[in-house]
Amino acid sequence: MSRGRPRIGVLALQGDVREHQRALDAVGAEPVRVRRPADVAGLDGLVLPGGESTTIGKLATTFGLLEPLREAVREGLPAYGSCAGMILLANEIAGGLDDQPRIGGLDVTVRRNAFGRQVDSFEGAVEMAGVAGGAVPAVFIRAPWVESVGDGVEVLARLGTAVHSRSTGRGPGPAAATIVAVRQGRLLATSFHPELTGDPRVHALFVEMVKGQS
Repeated sequence: MSRGRPRIGVLALQGDVREHQRALDAVGAEPVRVRRPADVAGLDGLVLPGGESTTIGKLATTFGLLEPLREAVREGLPAYGSCAGMILLANEIAGGLDDQPRIGGLDVTVRRNAFGRQVDSFEGAVEMAGVAGGAVPAVFIRAPWVESVGDGVEVLARLGTAVHSRSTGRGPGPAAATIVAVRQGRLLATSFHPELTGDPRVHALFVEMVKGQS
């Protein structure tokens, strides 16, 4: 990479695009929106935002983006997926449609809407390997979780039961071993939305991955 600020695309079809752009800018990256196949060229990394994974996959197919994104990830483009983005990167999806469009590349099985409906959204704090400075604030909104991982996948964070729902004051009761962040080579994924918390440390980790320094 020749430039000081890595050029990181944010898939801009649906979801919290601006929030990811702000977080990337805060940690020294150059965020650009990805809407067309031509936008994939020249990227140093890619962020797949939260939103609705089925909708994002269908829109990517409609706009001719799905295959270019798959090819880029297969060829080693670093990618980070939050919430719906985790689902898009997963090789296997539990609770999804058999033909649900996805990019793949991450050797995990994720379960869609594992924590419940929109009303069950909650905030918590997770200790995440590779992120210094204490627990990471995390927002879970109709979030997936990881049910199984392949041999090459590193588990970065697990969620305990001491979480608090924003809407009801009680947590959804995940098992203490629930996996909510993983890494496989140049692919990173979280069940939660760090871009909604104002804490850019997860994005900083991804930028270091893009630079080849982590």
